[in-house]
Amino acid sequence: MATTKWSLDPTHSELGFKIKHLMISNVTGKFTDFEAEAETVGDDFSSAKVVANINPASINTSNEQRDEHLRNADFFAVENYPNMKFVSTKIEKVDDDTFNVVGDLTIKDITKPVKLSVEHNGVATDPWGNIKAGFSFSGKINRKDWGITYNAALETGGVMLGEELKLQGEVQLVKQA
Repeated sequence: MATTKWSLDPTHSELGFKIKHLMISNVTGKFTDFEAEAETVGDDFSSAKVVANINPASINTSNEQRDEHLRNADFFAVENYPNMKFVSTKIEKVDDDTFNVVGDLTIKDITKPVKLSVEHNGVATDPWGNIKAGFSFSGKINRKDWGITYNAALETGGVMLGEELKLQGEVQLVKQA
């Protein structure tokens, strides 16, 4: 069967995260500049090969001062590491619409395996004849695994930032001719 290529529809996709702040609430953010592509056998996503590239300088937490801090050497060091990358290595089918996508995530030249829970929301044709596939995903990583260790102790005990980062996103792919 023929190989099918899919590319990201950036206007209908988002890549977000949450992290504990002061141990009492979450701060959310997103990356606004990222690309993804998938290769499938026919239209079967159960064996897809997925590659995503994320520009860490595009981080947006709705606070420019915080975003600038996240871009510096305390966190993403975007001048030295201008790209983060995810490459799938295995897809585990959970049921008809749910998959675990296992892959290698590279941040600051450190590559570690991650597992994302992915829900395939279906395939549809838009009004211009483009065939699109939609997905929702979530996962968790420990930021310290990628050398992002900045923190501050609190007077009341505990730390300013949690180690666990919750990832979530919506992805719409466009079938390529």
